[in-house]
Amino acid sequence: MENLYLIRSKSDDQSIIVSLKLLEYYSQNYKNMAIYCPVVSKHDISIFQEWLKQFNINQNIENTYSFVDKDAIEEFSKDSNVFFNIILKTYEELKEKYEFVLTIGFSKFGVLDAFGLNVKIAKNLNTPIIADVCNEYKAMTQKHLDKLLNGKNYVLIDENIDFDKIAQLKSYDFVTPYRFKYEMIKKSIKDKKTVVLPEGNDERILKACDILLKTEVVDLIILGDEKEIKQNAEKLMLDINSAKMINPYNSDLCEEFANMLYEARKSKGMTLDQAKELVKDKTYFGTLLVHSGKADAMVSGASTTTAETIRPALQLIKTQEGVSSVSGLFFMGLEDKMLAFADCAVNPNPTAEQLASSAYVSAMTAKSFGLDPKIALLSYSSGDSGKGESVDLVKEALKIAKEKYPELNIDGPMQFDCAYDPKTAASKMPESKIAGQINVFIFPDLDAANIGYKAVQRTADALAIGPILQGLKKPVNDLSRGCLVDDIVDTVILSAVQAQ
Repeated sequence: MENLYLIRSKSDDQSIIVSLKLLEYYSQNYKNMAIYCPVVSKHDISIFQEWLKQFNINQNIENTYSFVDKDAIEEFSKDSNVFFNIILKTYEELKEKYEFVLTIGFSKFGVLDAFGLNVKIAKNLNTPIIADVCNEYKAMTQKHLDKLLNGKNYVLIDENIDFDKIAQLKSYDFVTPYRFKYEMIKKSIKDKKTVVLPEGNDERILKACDILLKTEVVDLIILGDEKEIKQNAEKLMLDINSAKMINPYNSDLCEEFANMLYEARKSKGMTLDQAKELVKDKTYFGTLLVHSGKADAMVSGASTTTAETIRPALQLIKTQEGVSSVSGLFFMGLEDKMLAFADCAVNPNPTAEQLASSAYVSAMTAKSFGLDPKIALLSYSSGDSGKGESVDLVKEALKIAKEKYPELNIDGPMQFDCAYDPKTAASKMPESKIAGQINVFIFPDLDAANIGYKAVQRTADALAIGPILQGLKKPVNDLSRGCLVDDIVDTVILSAVQAQ
């Protein structure tokens, strides 16, 4: 039997009767069950306390909820990421400890629609919904849930509960942006890595460091003048004291790194004096920290170009074996799924070989973050419906990918609607096994990819995490010069997971 999420009606009497019947039934069927309510009122706490005693549930009252209502509204308004992360963490801890968890939704949440937020939380927890509704609202509720759950299983209940019907429910498999970020954080904490941030003079970098160090997800090295960095942090009321700070201009590592850079580049005409000067560059110094194993990953680009980030990495760290070029991937977080878009950052006009390589490394990236990669090589044509030079390029890329990387689940050429929508796929490419189910989208050139990810980000209010630079032996990732603090935090955690 799966865990359950009860969405309660606004009728207090019916809500309590239904809750009691559920508790009586499941407490008899499970020796080790728990109650969980993401958001409670003070009145609910006393009721839950009575229920724990009445049904012999071995659980502390403090573990039955994550927020009291006013605190929940304040946290949700301030930072929804923290709000959902706390709920996910509490729920996952209960799942590990208890055989069965009955999650009881809340009926009020400030001026917001509590029903919609309850469904959103259930989708993040991937816990099937049973909704307690009166007959008057059943048809409307059913229509609403069909839309919100993409036709996923749920059961509408009243006082006459059909437990056999509930027993047929299965866990959801939504990959929401909040769930994705929660899993990233969990992975990062489990095997903590050291990430170097070369741009210690940037206020956004310092704010991101404060968040990252408080959550203890990574160890950090910040480049720049230590006194200046600490003064700026103090002005901003940030605590970054646990980060290691290195000044590339006078570090004890300068001589070692100059010799290392010289040995790597002397065949290209670099002199030792040039190497000594170049290691003072913050991006080169940061890359050398990663190259030498003194850091596990680097995140740069808040104040520099993508080329400035990639160039030292290509010269020193180099690409993985069997990978012809570096490419950039964005994770795009929609309401209940994560997609990967590539190459959105590096290659303006990729060759067929580069497209195939991008498909391979994008699949590996997606897989390392918990997705089962189904890959489309995008085009303005689906299958054999169109002709032209760019379509031929994509067909050649598909041929190379299948020959070179036979393990890939890949198809193309494919239009975006055919790749994304099952109904369109059934019409345009009925012979394809993965059309309509794609989660890794390989765009034919940088124009299309960059326009595509920004269009989705802005019009669908999607979360865009990246770009993640793929194909290097060690993680070096680029930031947009317009990046926000949250973007930096996400990219650092992504880089730490990549380093694992």
